Amino acid sequence: MYSGKYYFETDNFKLIYNDIFKAIKKFEDKSVDMIFADPPYFLSNDGITCSGGKMVSVNKGEWDRTLSIKEKHKFNKKWIKECYRVLKDNGTIWISGTLHNIYSIGMALEEEGFKIINNITWQKTNPPPNLSCKTFTHSTETILWARKDLKKVKYTFNYNIMKELNNNKQMKDVWTTSLTKPSEKKQGKHPTQKPLEILERIILASSTENDLILDPFCGSSTTGIAANKLNRKFIGIDNLQEYLDLSIRRFEQIHEFRNNKKND
Repeated sequence: MYSGKYYFETDNFKLIYNDIFKAIKKFEDKSVDMIFADPPYFLSNDGITCSGGKMVSVNKGEWDRTLSIKEKHKFNKKWIKECYRVLKDNGTIWISGTLHNIYSIGMALEEEGFKIINNITWQKTNPPPNLSCKTFTHSTETILWARKDLKKVKYTFNYNIMKELNNNKQMKDVWTTSLTKPSEKKQGKHPTQKPLEILERIILASSTENDLILDPFCGSSTTGIAANKLNRKFIGIDNLQEYLDLSIRRFEQIHEFRNNKKND
């Protein structure tokens, strides 16, 4: 599965402290059942935005610094190619992004042998206001869902579970939720943290219990928290120690909650 050293390890929740390209080289071919990736959006250009009613910098860190179009696409092709290698033939990959990066990602997916299944629109009910007043308010993100472009290979889609979650109606490709809840940030904040609800839906839709889920840009490990809640195995990769430490605190928080609940 993975031949390298873990930064943190339990039976079903493992974290790797390394550059994505160095870490993923140590994974065996076709060893992962599902991948969720929230790669850099390359938005950090010294601009401003609104957060919590305050004017703040859009800069998230050096890992999110704006790249040229060619540099951005080269980066996306490189990590997506590695994801293709480690993903099982019947597995699927989900990638979240905004207009700043998602079109390059869509092209890179097809160039590296994937076929896009769905284009999910995540509609935020409480997006931050647009301070420039020169564009429409950015209130959506795109999540691409793709499989390997192979004939006669079935991928996992739990249609009935999705229908049940949607009041016994077919689940549509527009998902409406709020931004990440404050209760999910008690252990600390990550600038691009996704709501647990979104990751739970993704994992329920395209995996089964005991499947192995990889997040190559795991950040605060919302993917791992959701996977753990749903009895899946998780491996996350990140090159920033502070976010791996945040992931560990979040993981320990849910286990403390479970233990307290058992003792009630």
